[in-house]
Amino acid sequence: MNATQSNSLALGIIYLTWMTLLASAKEYHVGKSGSDQNDGSAARPYQTISGAALVAQPGDVITVHEGIYRERVNPPRGGKSDKKRITYQAAPGERVEIKGSEVVTNWEKVQDDTWKVTLPNRFFGAFNPYADLIHGDWFLRKGRDHHTGAVYLNGNWLSEAAVLESVLKPVGTNALWFGRVDQEATTIWAQFRDVNPNEQLVEINVRQSVFYPDKPGRNYITVRGFTMRHAATPWAPPTAEQIGLIGTHWSKGWIIENNVISDSACAGVSLGKYGDEWDNKSESADAYNRTIQRALTNGWNKATVGHHIVRHNTISSCEQAGIVGSMGAVFSEITSNHIFNIWTKRQFNGAEMAGIKIHASIDVVIAHNWIHNAGRAMWMDWMAQGTRISGNLCYSNSTDDLFLEVDHGPALVDNNIFLSPTSLRIQSQGGAFVHNLIAGKISLKAYDKRQTPFHKGHSTAVAGLHDNPGGDDRYYNNLFVQSGDLSPYDAATLPVSMGGNVFLAGAKASKFETDPLLKPDFDPAINLLEMPDGLYLEMMQDLAWRTERTRSVVTTKSLGKAAIPGLPYENPDGSSVRINTDYSGITRNTVNPFPGPFENPASGKQLVRVWPLAGR
Repeated sequence: MNATQSNSLALGIIYLTWMTLLASAKEYHVGKSGSDQNDGSAARPYQTISGAALVAQPGDVITVHEGIYRERVNPPRGGKSDKKRITYQAAPGERVEIKGSEVVTNWEKVQDDTWKVTLPNRFFGAFNPYADLIHGDWFLRKGRDHHTGAVYLNGNWLSEAAVLESVLKPVGTNALWFGRVDQEATTIWAQFRDVNPNEQLVEINVRQSVFYPDKPGRNYITVRGFTMRHAATPWAPPTAEQIGLIGTHWSKGWIIENNVISDSACAGVSLGKYGDEWDNKSESADAYNRTIQRALTNGWNKATVGHHIVRHNTISSCEQAGIVGSMGAVFSEITSNHIFNIWTKRQFNGAEMAGIKIHASIDVVIAHNWIHNAGRAMWMDWMAQGTRISGNLCYSNSTDDLFLEVDHGPALVDNNIFLSPTSLRIQSQGGAFVHNLIAGKISLKAYDKRQTPFHKGHSTAVAGLHDNPGGDDRYYNNLFVQSGDLSPYDAATLPVSMGGNVFLAGAKASKFETDPLLKPDFDPAINLLEMPDGLYLEMMQDLAWRTERTRSVVTTKSLGKAAIPGLPYENPDGSSVRINTDYSGITRNTVNPFPGPFENPASGKQLVRVWPLAGR
C-alpha cells in the first residue's frame, strides 16, 4: 500500500467514525405540554428537563422549548469527551426559564402593606431555605441571621428582615420579608407596597440550585441559552463544597454559554470544590494549605478537573459572587460575560465576594468581561499562576477592580480598562501589567507572612510554599490617570521593572522608572456613554505620546521570569506571549506601540466602543 492509499484509508476511517457518532447521537425534546412518559421526540416531548436528563447519553442533545421549568436539574451523567458531550440547550429563538422558586398564593393581609402565608413543611421536601442559615468559613454575619430563602414580587427580590417587627412597620426604602419555621409549617411575612400579592406574581426560593450535579465527575456538559433564576445557594468558601445556582461540582470540560443567570442567595456560577468532612472547618491559611493537599489526592490535576468555558453569559443579582471557584477552575476560560449588581443588598459580608472570585486560577484566561457594580470586580486569591487577565472593562466597583492576593505569579494583566476609585490591590508578586488604562488608586501591601503555594509550570503539583514580600512586578506601556500612583513600589522588597508608562492628570511614577512620561496638566476627561449599539468610552488622547517615548512590543522574553516560582509568562499551552493586539483586537505597531489599551487613536477626543466587541 502506498502513502496515498494509506492516507485515503485513514481519512475514510475518520469519516466513518464521525458518521457513526452522529448516527448514534440523539436529540431529546422537552416541552411544557409533554409528559415524562413520552419518548422525547419532537412530536412526543418530555415535560421536564430532569426527565430527559435521565435518558441522555454522551453525544446526545436535550432541546428545551419555551416555558418556565421549576426544577433542579441534576445531570446523572456527563459526556465522554469534548466531541461527545451531553448538551442542554434552549430551543433557538425560544425563551426558556429554569427557576429554583415556586409561585405562592393565598396570602393573608396582616396590616397595611404586610401580608403572610403559611406553608406546610412538606411543601419544601428535604430542603427548607427558611431554616437554612448562610454560614461558613470567612463569612461575616454582621450580628444577625441570614437565610438562603428569598421572596420575589414580580421578579424583584425583597430583603430579609432581621426580626419580624421590622416587617410589621410601614415599608421603607426596601420592602422586607421574614420567615419562621416550626415542626409543622413555615410562615413567611412580607411587605408588598400598594399591591395585593394574590393579584401579582410572588415567588419564593425552594431549591438550593438550578443546575448542579449531586456528585463530582460529571464531565463534558454544555448548558446553553437558558434564563436561570432563584436559587437558595449556600455560602461558597474555598474550603467547602461550592454550590452555585449553576455549578460544575469538581468536574471537567463544561461549557456554560449564552445564559442569563440571576438571583442567587450566594454564588451564580460555581467552578469549585467538592465537599468533605472538613467543609467550613478550615478557616486559616494553614488549614487551606491542608485543603489543597487533600484536593491533590482527590484528583486535582490537569487530566481530571477544570478546562471549563464560561462565556457570553449575563450574570447579576448574586449576593456573594457572580463566578466563584476554588481549585476547580484551573485551565479554564472565562470570557465575554456581563457581570453586575453583585453584593448589592450588603446585608452580610465576607472574604469571598466579587464579580469573579477564583482560588487557584492556574492557566486561567479571564478576558473581555464587562464587570461593574460588583463590589470587587475580580479577585485572584492564592495560586494565580499562568493567569491572564486581558481586555476586561471594570468600573463603578466600590472595593476595587482587581485584587491579587498572596499569589506568586506569573500573572499577566494586559489591555484592561480599570476605572473604579481603586483599580488595583496588590498583595502578591510576579504580576505583569501591560497596556492597561488605570484611572484609580493602586493599593500595595509591602509584606504578607502567609506561606502560600507555587506550582510546577502548567500544573497543579505544588512545588513549594513561600511568604509574600512586595515587588517582582512589571509595569509597561500603561496609561495612569489622576490617583494612579506607582510610588509605593519605591520601598518594595523585591526588584521591580517599569517602562513606557504615561502619567496623566497628577498620576505618579515610581523612582524605578528611569524616564516616565509625565503629563500632570493633561485631563483625559474619561466618560462612559450608552448608545443604541453598545457602550462607548470617551477620552482625550495625544499622538505625541508615541513620539515622545519609544516602546517595544511586550513578549515572554522581555517579561523574564516570576522570581519565586522561576517561571516565564507564557500562554496556557506553553507557547510564548506577545502583546501585539489591543483591547479591540487591533494589531499593534510592532516598532513603537502606543501606550494604553488602544493602539491607533487620533489626537483629541476619541470615542471607542468597548462593549460589545466585534467577534468576541
